Amino acid sequence: MVKPFVPQLVYVEPKALDYSLGRELIAKFEQMGIEIRQTTSHNQIRNLPGENHFQKYRMAKSTLVVGIRKTLKFDTSKPSAEYAIPFATGCMGHCHYCYLQTTMGSKPYIRTYVNVDEILDAAEEYMKERAPEPTRFEASCTSDIVGVDHLTHTLKKAIEYFGESKYGRLRFVTKFAHVDHLLDAKHNGRTRFRFSINDDYIIKFFEPGTSRLNERIEAAVKVAEAGYPLGFIVAPIYLHEGWKSGYHEMFEKLEAALPPMAKKDLTFEMIQHRFTKPAKRVIQENYPMTKLELDESKRKWKWGRYGIGKYVYTNEEQEDIKDTLGGYIHQYFPESKIEYFT
Repeated sequence: MVKPFVPQLVYVEPKALDYSLGRELIAKFEQMGIEIRQTTSHNQIRNLPGENHFQKYRMAKSTLVVGIRKTLKFDTSKPSAEYAIPFATGCMGHCHYCYLQTTMGSKPYIRTYVNVDEILDAAEEYMKERAPEPTRFEASCTSDIVGVDHLTHTLKKAIEYFGESKYGRLRFVTKFAHVDHLLDAKHNGRTRFRFSINDDYIIKFFEPGTSRLNERIEAAVKVAEAGYPLGFIVAPIYLHEGWKSGYHEMFEKLEAALPPMAKKDLTFEMIQHRFTKPAKRVIQENYPMTKLELDESKRKWKWGRYGIGKYVYTNEEQEDIKDTLGGYIHQYFPESKIEYFT
């Protein structure tokens, strides 16, 4: 069982101590005996301990920075929401394929932002612009927010905030099972709680530092019983020997565990494995022993939204993925909705 994240090292921006959450967190970490250092900015963390890149990278992934989110302009989100809402950046998991490897580059440490009220006030403005249309906010575009929330309770505050809002909806996805503190949040059905799931082979070889499949499913059952709308992201869908039986087993386990009421309003999102040339370089530097298949000649080239090309599966493989996994979903969860396949 993966233990809840505890940082080995904490940095704090001086202005973060102007906020009650900043003071609470630093007091908590002092009590835990964790080393605390000052930094002028959460973007400027230097002198991380370690003899080489490998050691420094691993240290960064267990370093937490307590800072302030200065940019309150939200990015437009992925297919799952209108906006990304930034409560944290970075992740303590070590998923070999993760796109944060390249987007975070030389700053893989975890940042949590203490000016939560200001972030929520900015969300309010976005909601006003679109009212009476509902506005969906994705809280996990740049982090696995659940992985750090047992320390900060930022997400819990946001869930309750959106629970009271007229036009706001919150969504996030996690690979961590540490959900107990979120079960009594007053969500009023306005937060969709999603879990990223994959077959055992992929979790074992490519998702170290995250909760195992059975732990994620157990957590999903708790979340469903707490009345949250539930969803699953099957990602990245990765073709390996025996992938069809691996995914079949995964859906079978999920169907057996979920209570009937959770299957009524269930969503699935499906994302195939893809990589860019820069990502391949970073992955091979950070995880030199990875078994991840990154052979461009076996893939199809596809232009991305921002002019960056990526390597995806061939058209035939994509059809096979859609037919196979879509078939399993319709078989086991006939009342669910597949939101997209990308």
